[in-house]
Amino acid sequence: MGEIKVGTASWTDRTLLDSGWYPQTADTPEKRLAWYAKQFPLVEVDATYYSPPAERTARLWAERTPAGFTFNIKAFSLLTGHPTRVGALYKDLRPDTDKKNVYPDDLRPQVYEEVWTRFLSALDPLVEAGKLGAVLFQFPPWFTIRRDNKAYLIEVAKRCVPLRPVFEFRHASWFDGDNRTETLRFLREHRLAYVAVDMPQGHRSSVPPVLEATADLAVIRFHGHSDKWTSKDIHEKFGYHYSDRELMDWAPKLRELADSAEQTHVLMNNCYRDYAQTNAASLTDLLAGD
Repeated sequence: MGEIKVGTASWTDRTLLDSGWYPQTADTPEKRLAWYAKQFPLVEVDATYYSPPAERTARLWAERTPAGFTFNIKAFSLLTGHPTRVGALYKDLRPDTDKKNVYPDDLRPQVYEEVWTRFLSALDPLVEAGKLGAVLFQFPPWFTIRRDNKAYLIEVAKRCVPLRPVFEFRHASWFDGDNRTETLRFLREHRLAYVAVDMPQGHRSSVPPVLEATADLAVIRFHGHSDKWTSKDIHEKFGYHYSDRELMDWAPKLRELADSAEQTHVLMNNCYRDYAQTNAASLTDLLAGD
């Protein structure tokens, strides 16, 4: 069985800070990250989806964590075709527009290329420290299984070399009927790492929990099963605490997934109060039990 690393998709959420999960002595961002890194070997940075990271920030992350710690970085929204706030773009690259949000086609090609370059180069300190695990490309619900979208996955992989991109889909077409076999075949053929998900079903963005390794790295993200998945309140959307029974059922499935990959990343994204952290700790214990 390959190595399994368990972590969460946040360590700075305000409701987490208010939950009492951190000791009172962890009263600064530096101390909180250091304390988190003593509890888990992996964390996902989601803030980089909303605003691209600064190289200085990535260097501080590397300096404040022990050797062997791993960061997965969520790709900036523009790079996955999501609407992106003009104010989130680098100041010197912002277009002269009245729009609040822009898409890649709204930018000059040179500007779009520069966003890619700056985003990836900002991660250099993590690469140099051996602490960058993967770059998560989570696509929007309208990113369906089409030839041009498959081509974009290959393009992203080429742009990221030597970094490791991993891909999460939010449209069921990738796994409808025979498409499941086609999607997994395509990903394996091009050695593209797929991100499995556990999430509410029956919504436009719903994807079934297909646990397959399509490359040497397997990733699964647990989004919870909130009955308010469509809420615009992010804490209502992800405010779900997995029961011990649910986690016990998941543990053997995760071990089986890890048999097919060199490394498996398990990330709790049910980020409300300490839900993700307590679930991640319980799952870690379960996986170490056998």
